[in-house]
Amino acid sequence: MAIRHCFDKDVDQVLFEGNSCVKKVILNRPHKLNSLTYQMTCQMIKELKAYEVDPKVKMVILKGNGKAFCAGGDVLASYTCMVAGHWSYGINFYKKQIMLDYLVATYGKPVVAIIDGIVMGGGAGLSLQGTFRIVTENTVFAMPETAIGHFTDVGSSYFLSRLPGFFGEYLGLTGTKIRGAEMVECGLANHFMLSKDVRLLETALDEVTSSDTKTISEIIGKFMHKPNVKQHGAFSRLEIINKCFSRTTVEEILSSLESEAETRAEKWILEAINWMKSACPTSLKISLRSIREGRTQGLEHCLTQEFTVGSHIARRTVSDDFYEGTRAMLLDKDRNPKVHMWDPSKLELVTDEIVDRYFSRVDEDYMESLQLPTRSNFVGTMRPKL
Repeated sequence: MAIRHCFDKDVDQVLFEGNSCVKKVILNRPHKLNSLTYQMTCQMIKELKAYEVDPKVKMVILKGNGKAFCAGGDVLASYTCMVAGHWSYGINFYKKQIMLDYLVATYGKPVVAIIDGIVMGGGAGLSLQGTFRIVTENTVFAMPETAIGHFTDVGSSYFLSRLPGFFGEYLGLTGTKIRGAEMVECGLANHFMLSKDVRLLETALDEVTSSDTKTISEIIGKFMHKPNVKQHGAFSRLEIINKCFSRTTVEEILSSLESEAETRAEKWILEAINWMKSACPTSLKISLRSIREGRTQGLEHCLTQEFTVGSHIARRTVSDDFYEGTRAMLLDKDRNPKVHMWDPSKLELVTDEIVDRYFSRVDEDYMESLQLPTRSNFVGTMRPKL
C-alpha cells in the first residue's frame, strides 16, 4: 500500500489549456489543495519548455482549481516513499520542484500567476517568481515548514530575504499567515483584484497576441482593486518585527519577542513565541541562516544551496526531525512531536557545527550537487508597495 501510494497517478493532475498565443497551466488536485506531485512537476517542466520555444505562444497563465492555488509539495507522498526505502524518489521530486521554480523564474515569456486561494511552500516557490503575481481577498500565504522539521525552501531564501526589513525572517520562522493585500504591500505579489473578476481577467488575457509586458500590465490594471490592508495586519507591525527579528540568533529573536510580550501581550507576539517554541529547533536555525545568506546571493545559488540542505534532511545524515515531524503532523495527525522528540530538543543544543553540516556537500558517492542550466532571462521582481 505504501509503495503504491508513492507512484499513484491521479488522472489530469495538471490541465494544459488555452489558445495558440496564451497557454494556461492549471493545477488540478483540488481535493489535495493542489499539492504538487512528482508527476505534476515533470508535466509542467515538459510543457513549459515546449511553450517557451514555440514562437506562437506569447504568455503563460498559472492557476489552480478549487480553493487553493497550491498548498505545497505532497510531503506525505514523499515521506511514505522514503520510509519504504525509496529515498531517491523524495530527492528526485525535490530536484524537479527546484528546477520547475527556476524555469518559471527565468522564463523567456511573461508568466501570470493567478493566486486566488491558499499558497504555501512549493506553491509559493512556483508562483512568486512569476512576472505578474496576482492575489485576491481569498489568498492566504504561509511558509510553515519548521513545524514538521523541514526548513523554508523552494526559493524562499531568495524571495523572503528581499522583503522589507526583517519581515522575511518573521514569516519564515513563525509560519505566520498573511492575506493577499499584505502580500502586495510587502512585495510578495504585485497586483490585487477581487476573486469575482478573475474569470473576466482571464477572458481579457485570452486576447493577448504579444509578449509585451506593458500591454499585459495594462490589461491586468483594468481589473485591479485597491486592497483593504488591515490597520493591525502583519505588515503594520514592521517596526517591532524589525526590532526582534534583526537579532543575530534564533535564541536572541525568541528572547526579544518574550521581552516584548512582557510589555505588550499582543496576540501576534504570543503566537510567534508559541510557534517558535513548538517548531523544530534545528529547522529554525537552518531557516534563519538560509534567509540571511540568501540576502546577498542570486537565485541560482539560493536554489542550489536549498537543494543541498534538503538532501541532508531527506537522507537523515544529521537528524530524523523531518520524519518525526511529518509523522506527527501529517500522518498520524496526533500533532505530538513533543519537544524532546526533536533532536536536538532545544535551541541552545543546536550548535553551529550541526547547522554547518546541512550546508555542506552531502558526502555520499551517489549524491550529486544540483546543477542548474545557465539561463539569462531572470529579473528580480520583488517590490514592496510602501
